[in-house]
Amino acid sequence: MKKWLLIAVCLLVAFSGCGQSTGRETNKTEYRKISAEEAKKILDENAGAILLDVRTEAEFKDAHIRGAIQLPLNEIEKKAAEKLPDKNAVILVYCRSGVRSKTAANTLISMGYTNVYDIGGIIGWPYGTEKG
Repeated sequence: MKKWLLIAVCLLVAFSGCGQSTGRETNKTEYRKISAEEAKKILDENAGAILLDVRTEAEFKDAHIRGAIQLPLNEIEKKAAEKLPDKNAVILVYCRSGVRSKTAANTLISMGYTNVYDIGGIIGWPYGTEKG
């Protein structure tokens, strides 16, 4: 009988903190990489989704995905609030090959943006681009 009582007390102590806040939990958004196909589906189904090109102005003028807005990686911290005022908007980030888009996505997440998706590079975008 004492053995069962000891087990019951140990279980009670072990689970007594379950469901209680430790004050250390965060609602942190995590980095998410998605395919071009997934990105296309999001863009097709969500008219408010933002397609963000983080390459230079020259790269953007040479070719970009239709409907994209341009905000170079080195200007994100300074101009994101102006160009991306809704921190809950769906934002799909791309660059040339996927390196800058990952950095940009993580920067936006650290700034409090909640629905950021890295779609990699324009070189992997099979749905066409435009100039200008």
